[in-house]
Amino acid sequence: MDETTRETKRRKHGCGLGCLAAFLACCLGIAILVAAGIFLVASVGDRDLTGLLHMRPSASTEGGVDDCPRMREVWSMGDSESGIKVARILIRGAIMPGDSPWSGEGDGSAATALRAIRRATQDADVQAILMEIDSPGGGITISDQIYHALNGFREAVEGRVIVALMGDVCASGGYYVALAADRIVAHPTTLTGSIGVLMSSVNVRELAERIGVKDVTIKSGDNKDLLNPFRDLTPEQSAMLQQVIDALHGRFVGLVAQHRKLSEEQVRKWADGRVFLAEAARQAGLIDVIGYQETAMEQVNELLETEEALHYIRYEEEPSWMELFRRPRLFGAAELRKLLLGGDARLLYQWRLQP
Repeated sequence: MDETTRETKRRKHGCGLGCLAAFLACCLGIAILVAAGIFLVASVGDRDLTGLLHMRPSASTEGGVDDCPRMREVWSMGDSESGIKVARILIRGAIMPGDSPWSGEGDGSAATALRAIRRATQDADVQAILMEIDSPGGGITISDQIYHALNGFREAVEGRVIVALMGDVCASGGYYVALAADRIVAHPTTLTGSIGVLMSSVNVRELAERIGVKDVTIKSGDNKDLLNPFRDLTPEQSAMLQQVIDALHGRFVGLVAQHRKLSEEQVRKWADGRVFLAEAARQAGLIDVIGYQETAMEQVNELLETEEALHYIRYEEEPSWMELFRRPRLFGAAELRKLLLGGDARLLYQWRLQP
């Protein structure tokens, strides 16, 4: 076989390998696109994907994206033709800031609920909010922000009303939010109450000494590292933190007394963190009615002084394509890191079942 023939065969062999590599790369690319599409659909769930395929404007015509959030309004139940709209807004799980690994997911998170309240506030046709709460409570400030936003909704348009419907648990910060309602409805099996403030930390000083771990902290003052797990609190520091707890507890007690038409002395008798089943809560004056969702809907009609079927709506987020990939719930590594390393002490309006 001459040199020319061998060279021709080498070229054909090289061309074949190149074509095979290109074919395999093409197949791999298609597989990646299909997998990405499946991942996208699984992540978004039953949401309409059309909202994901375009970038939103930076603000609505009524205001900025914070005071006028862009959320899609969907019909939830009731009469779709009624001119009186009622917004169903949900809180599920711990009430924590949106970037917290402890916060509720999706439509039930505190951050989403806060945006939905602001969205409803801007719509003059929304005459009521049915606030459905299934939460043991959580962060003090975010609970207070939701409470404040609900009051703002009512004050924005004359005649607006709010009804709170409690789920399995509506305790501590969850109950704090419910205080903004004109009428509170609890299921017969609801646990509520737990009026109090919690701050907890872990002290590992003795364990660290046993295993030879030494804490090195450089600080500007004796109180800069309060609740450092490697040292004990002094009596003075403990008293300092107790003052903060007592002040926040006093605010909670005062709001309960104000909204439930009770004296502070009455509230303080059982504002020690205890929880109540629905009937005991009704007898204590913490709730108004025991019933179910239809009971809460009847309360809305009664407060609005109408017998007609109402148009119940709820709000859904309208994420852009880029926002979808910024969602921490789709990528668990960062959230796992927060859970493992983000052991920051928090002041909480929260009910806990201690192990």
